[in-house]
Amino acid sequence: MKKFNIRKVLDGLKEVSSSAPSVQVGPQENHLIQETVQSEHFQLCKTVRHGFPYQPSSMAFDPVQKILAIGNQRGALRLFGRPGVECYCQHESGAAVIHLQFLINEGALVSALADDTVHLWNLRQKRPAILHSLKFNRERITFCHLPFQSKWLYIGTERGNIHLVNVESFMLSGYVIMWNKAIELSSKAHPGPVVHISDNPMDEGKLVIGFESGIVVMWDLKSKKAEYRYTYDEAIHSVAWHHEGKQFICSHSDGTLTIWNIRGQGKPIQTITPHGKQPKDGKKPEPCKPILKVEYKTTRNGEPFIILSGGLSYDTVGRRPCLTVMHGKSTAVLEMDYPIVDFLTLCETPYPNDFQEPYAVVVLLEKDLVVIDLAQNGYPIFENPYPLTIHESPVTCCEYFADCPVDLIPALYSVGSRQKRQGYSKREWPISGGNWGQGTQSYPEIIITGHADGTVKFWDASAIMLQVLYKLKTAKVFDRNRSKDDKGSTEVSDEDPFAIQIMAWCPESRMLCVAGVSANVIIYRFSKLEVTTEVVQLLEVRMQYELNDIESPDGGSGGGEQTSAHPTPGASPQTSGPPSHPSTSSTNSDGGNMPCLKVRSTPLKQSPGYQVDLVVQLVWVSGEPPQQITSLALNSSYGLLVFGNSNGLAVVDYVQKTVVLNLGTVELYGSNDPYQRQPRSPRKTRQPSGGLCDINEGSATSEDRCKSPTSVLMSNSNLQQFYNGGGRGVLLSVCPPRGANPLDHRDNSFSRSRSSSVTSIDKEAREAISSFHFCETFARKGDSTLTPCLYVGTSLGTVLAMALTLPPAGEQRQLQPVIISPTGMLVRLKGSIMRMAFLDSVGSQLPPAYEPWYEPNVTADGEEREKVRKRRPVSVSPSTSQDLSESQYAVVCSEKQAKVLFLPSQTCIYKHSITETSFILRADVVQMSQGLCVACFCANGHIMTLSVPGLRPLMDVNYLPLTDMRIARTFCFTNLGQAMYLCSPTEIQRITYSQDTCENLQEMLGELFTPVETPEAPNRGFFKGLFGGGAQSLDREELFGEVTAGRASRSLAQHIPGPGGIEGMKGAASGVVGDLARARIALDERGQKLGELDERTAAMMSSADNFSKHAHDMMLKCKDKKWYQF
Repeated sequence: MKKFNIRKVLDGLKEVSSSAPSVQVGPQENHLIQETVQSEHFQLCKTVRHGFPYQPSSMAFDPVQKILAIGNQRGALRLFGRPGVECYCQHESGAAVIHLQFLINEGALVSALADDTVHLWNLRQKRPAILHSLKFNRERITFCHLPFQSKWLYIGTERGNIHLVNVESFMLSGYVIMWNKAIELSSKAHPGPVVHISDNPMDEGKLVIGFESGIVVMWDLKSKKAEYRYTYDEAIHSVAWHHEGKQFICSHSDGTLTIWNIRGQGKPIQTITPHGKQPKDGKKPEPCKPILKVEYKTTRNGEPFIILSGGLSYDTVGRRPCLTVMHGKSTAVLEMDYPIVDFLTLCETPYPNDFQEPYAVVVLLEKDLVVIDLAQNGYPIFENPYPLTIHESPVTCCEYFADCPVDLIPALYSVGSRQKRQGYSKREWPISGGNWGQGTQSYPEIIITGHADGTVKFWDASAIMLQVLYKLKTAKVFDRNRSKDDKGSTEVSDEDPFAIQIMAWCPESRMLCVAGVSANVIIYRFSKLEVTTEVVQLLEVRMQYELNDIESPDGGSGGGEQTSAHPTPGASPQTSGPPSHPSTSSTNSDGGNMPCLKVRSTPLKQSPGYQVDLVVQLVWVSGEPPQQITSLALNSSYGLLVFGNSNGLAVVDYVQKTVVLNLGTVELYGSNDPYQRQPRSPRKTRQPSGGLCDINEGSATSEDRCKSPTSVLMSNSNLQQFYNGGGRGVLLSVCPPRGANPLDHRDNSFSRSRSSSVTSIDKEAREAISSFHFCETFARKGDSTLTPCLYVGTSLGTVLAMALTLPPAGEQRQLQPVIISPTGMLVRLKGSIMRMAFLDSVGSQLPPAYEPWYEPNVTADGEEREKVRKRRPVSVSPSTSQDLSESQYAVVCSEKQAKVLFLPSQTCIYKHSITETSFILRADVVQMSQGLCVACFCANGHIMTLSVPGLRPLMDVNYLPLTDMRIARTFCFTNLGQAMYLCSPTEIQRITYSQDTCENLQEMLGELFTPVETPEAPNRGFFKGLFGGGAQSLDREELFGEVTAGRASRSLAQHIPGPGGIEGMKGAASGVVGDLARARIALDERGQKLGELDERTAAMMSSADNFSKHAHDMMLKCKDKKWYQF
């Protein structure tokens, strides 16, 4: 008792009107429900990121661990191992990753960023962390090179200098290769930035440095001088070695390759223009586009491979980007779908001085990752096992379902596996490192994505993996070659007329319904059998928004007040075209009646999977295009589909293929329109003869109500239709302006005015249908029996109820009409209604009734068909087994607040204001393992959960600000504490708000590093060992260490210990070892500070010396001068 009153004080302070009845109802009913969900059950964390790395910029591969790393322009790192082993990390600065280098088989990675920082990542933990960072202050980084099994990293800069960094301590060596020492007098001008560094595969003491201007220098590390210089008059983009260390190849900006002997300095031994036309008279070939990268790979039993990107001739306008593979005398030009960012050749050995034996090329494109098999003829590509095709067409909407029926994923997989392309390489995917996590989460999860080209993709998202299951192309239903005089093709969504806007899916019955941007709704049934549909079933619906009352002084924007717009009971503006011949449309005198898209008239072959059952299209009315659909719901048990827009709503019986109801929003209210309370001007009163009051009392006969859609549409004066009452000019901003990108249509709906200055009259004219909910509940106040109902939520915060009268199952369901009786308003909230749910008397969620899935295309005899037809009751809802006298709770959430009502008395017992200053973008009533809660994502970036039914705040985390509307459009919550959104146009970010999942996440994540033996070094052979000529090793420590080379200038770069370094050490340290480690860290830090102090003191002393010297000079100068000489 006490607990309830405290809640009223906290939550219901403002709602004076409802507090009196709820005090009476609340305690008696609600103290029975013990809320099991507590705030300690919630914790928010990111789980995993799927999809193609957005705007990739660099790539690296570990040939022993077989791990691929990709960096992007936003400072993100994505690491890929075997299918299912993926990892995402982020550099704090967000600067572009310009270079990546693995410490091969060490479980570490070096990244260089555009902000001139170098970082060392530890990959030996499931969530990689930065161990060290180095920030260059005076130089810009352009290239990095780390020789195999060396701890000294070469860093080339824009000024043409090369610095060395010890990757263990991340300290700079005093050894520096200065550009002027490297080129000396060989060039009059600065040679440009360093574009390449590598050591001779056979002699680690010789370093090749490529400068952008075209100069290549062979630097002797021991003697600290240039041994050879190679000059070419075209800019260099990359350099590659032959494994024997006697030759190297350069790629140039004029599309040529030059091959050089290391001892022949004068000119290259060979110049090749792979794509240049060779003139007959021996002149130089025409210049081509730059060759951006070249790799030179040798094989034991055959010719070497030269692989390059770019270099096409300038006259190939419009040709796609290419990768060229030259092998012996054959040259293969492989066209790519997108520009090439980088490529790497995968070889059998990590040793640069052995035969390379290349077996694959990884090509990183701007929007794809392609792996080419070099070992098979024709160079086929490998089938990519990663979920990198999320963005194949831009994602326009998403839905997420956790804890689905267990047979769903196998069913979708079996139909999806037939859609696979052929012609892939037969060999195993070569990026195969890492190990899967030991996840215990076993419930099935499915993500559905809707795309701009009309495709719908189903993804298996179980256990933090992602794999495409099945792809449905909804555009197949329509004719693509639309005629120019078809005005539908120009007005609504020029760019992507088939884009998916909203999806409704019933996992149990497998019914799918999609609403498209061109005001069309398609219903699909799932079948395992192929079928050819001769004629696609079509319903055309007129949803009008018309001003009839011209004399109204306020321009007629008073909703529902026009005397001339009274509907005759039941005569809804039905559709054109009987189901027998769906494409006929009865033309009206207003010259409208055109849908935006034309449904195909030829037979449609439908493969196993989702097959179209019915298409519903909104048509043009009086020269106005139809308004886009804002809400959609479907119930497989009732056989009903309902959709709404800014004009009103329509209910379709998809069993009988008829429109049951077509109502303007204001007509839903009947005579109880809440906006009559604040009239702007005197208005005519509504005549009591028509309107929904009659329907409420059930006066409409069933014959009237379900007139066949073939009834001819007469002129407006004869047929009084259900009109929405607002002025014609007022349209909800959910419909994009002409020429706007239809992908943003949802975004526009978020920007609709939320200012309190909008008058109630103006607001009411904009009222759109924002949500639906089917449930078996008490239709009217004080009812004692449960009735199938449809609840309608509007953009102005009203929830209205409609009772459904359904014919009995079996043959009667095909013949008798469905009757819908609006029963009035349930409740009003601030802001647009987002979500509704119903609970039974013990607080468990009442799922909507559903029909179990059955095979629709049964070709067996009549007996079988009869079984299918009679197989289901009208409802398979738990509510049918409920005691009739028991109570229910309705949970309603709007953009601003949540309320819980007690049914059948319809009393508000709980109210919680979720946000005052912002608004909710997504709200869902979700099932956690401990019980139910309401989860909300707010436009200010907060993610919140509330208990049910008490609406106690359980979690409120400021997760991410709404930086772009893509997040708003794609954010979804689902059961068991899972959520997702599109964090970039190509990537899905999954998060969890469940404490259990956060705790188990470490186990579920895959391991990137696995202990693997490094392959043996190549055998030098007896003669090479005897006479020399094998690989020359170099003691780099002796050359670059502090003893010989000294320390680098402290002002050159600043060392930053990473959180994965000192912090990780602090966390892991315990006992005596920990104390020692901490003491060592403290000493290090103290030493560093002392060093800085020492430096500062020295600087001060030197400046004091300088000052005294200057003063003395001045004194000597002025000593003998007379005063007048000054």
